[in-house]
Amino acid sequence: MQKLTSQQEDFPKWYQEIVEKAELAEHSPVRGAMTIRPYGYSLWENMVKVLDAMIKEAGVKNAYFPLFVPKSFIEKEADHVEGFAPEIAWVTKGGGKDLEEPLAVRPTSETVIGEAFSRWIQSYRDLPMKINQWANVVRWELRPRLFMRTTEFLWQEGHTAHSSKADAWDEAERALEMYKKFMHEYMAIYVTDGRKSESERFAGAEETLTVEALMKDGKALQLGTSHYLGQNFSKAFGIDYLNEKDERLLAHTTSWGISTRTIGGLIMAHGDDRGLIIPPRIAPIQVVIVPILGGEKVSQEFKLFIDKVEDELSDLRTYIDWDDQKSPGWKFSEWEMKGVPLRVEVGAKEVNSQVLTTVCRDGGKKESVQFSDIREFVDKILEDMHNNLLQLHKEFTLNNINQVSNYDEFKSVLGAKGGFISGAWCGGRGCEDKVKEDTSATIRVVPFEQKEIGNCVVCEKKGIKYVLWAKAY
Repeated sequence: MQKLTSQQEDFPKWYQEIVEKAELAEHSPVRGAMTIRPYGYSLWENMVKVLDAMIKEAGVKNAYFPLFVPKSFIEKEADHVEGFAPEIAWVTKGGGKDLEEPLAVRPTSETVIGEAFSRWIQSYRDLPMKINQWANVVRWELRPRLFMRTTEFLWQEGHTAHSSKADAWDEAERALEMYKKFMHEYMAIYVTDGRKSESERFAGAEETLTVEALMKDGKALQLGTSHYLGQNFSKAFGIDYLNEKDERLLAHTTSWGISTRTIGGLIMAHGDDRGLIIPPRIAPIQVVIVPILGGEKVSQEFKLFIDKVEDELSDLRTYIDWDDQKSPGWKFSEWEMKGVPLRVEVGAKEVNSQVLTTVCRDGGKKESVQFSDIREFVDKILEDMHNNLLQLHKEFTLNNINQVSNYDEFKSVLGAKGGFISGAWCGGRGCEDKVKEDTSATIRVVPFEQKEIGNCVVCEKKGIKYVLWAKAY
């Protein structure tokens, strides 16, 4: 199998090669769109399964809403239409005729769900209302990259309505905490959580909360967001209700989402020059068993032993690679490229000795284990691998948060090291825009945990917030 371009040589090319060689996805005939291949979709399905359970545990019910959104809906919330206008794809003809009203191809669903909420919510007894949908969305992308930025992508979007600001805010925080837990406990990605600055908020939101992660090339990636929408969409769509005193009040709403972009984050947080490294809890295949075939006819004893190994690992996601057209070395490289957490090699020697050879993907460590101990051994290896990946990414992140005290230092460190640049900010849009214009870096997150605040690293006036800047995907 042809080697990957190294990360150090060309990180974007390395990323593109991994996506293709690991058979995760490929470019479709439509510019900017992607075809997700079975292996990549299996990874997404595992993510969906975990998150869907978390969402339902919080009392949120799944539904599905139309792909097409009337133009009049999009235009009802001024900030929303302004924020999304450049990305919207419009349908103006249908059935060979001009449509009476153009239809937006769903860029997000706050408007169409807001209209439904206005009909479904009449009384305080209808609140809180918590709805989620798993869907595709379309945002016209000028600089596409598989999983990271594509014209069409998959996601979940939660939408809730509440009787008070406090309840809505609690829901927005709960959703963000869910994403943080998912990233740590399943993706083994260490994230920093906090608020977005006003200029980086979701269009139409009063507050946007975010989890941000640092990739191996020093750029940041937004992996999940949760928005307190206030009463903006309630005013636009008439989401109101009668309270216990027969007063008609506007609901407070939220929305929150995570997408297939997270797969791109997994690749760039963990992958190496041999390919993917997929955390075990989310891996499509957790253990691959590779029979070492010596060219001779496979004996019944050999097959039975392989079956016994598979039986011992029966409740794990296990695959036996019986392909006799590829050499063992080719198979080893192929499964390393696909990031399978653990490889178990079985040849005549292993059958005779009842001792298996195992190779762990994250460190490449080769170990021998008695067949009788294989299940306990595999459980420990997979658990240790998850913890090790999370710890490595946490250490990488913390080692690449660079504190600066003035703007010259800011630009110098960002250019030389990348990563998160931390420091005080005066809260002024002018300073934020200056950094973006000069360096392409943006405020990625205003951390919940605030450090001691000095003077703004841009204008040197009194700082009011400690923030993290970075160049981002």
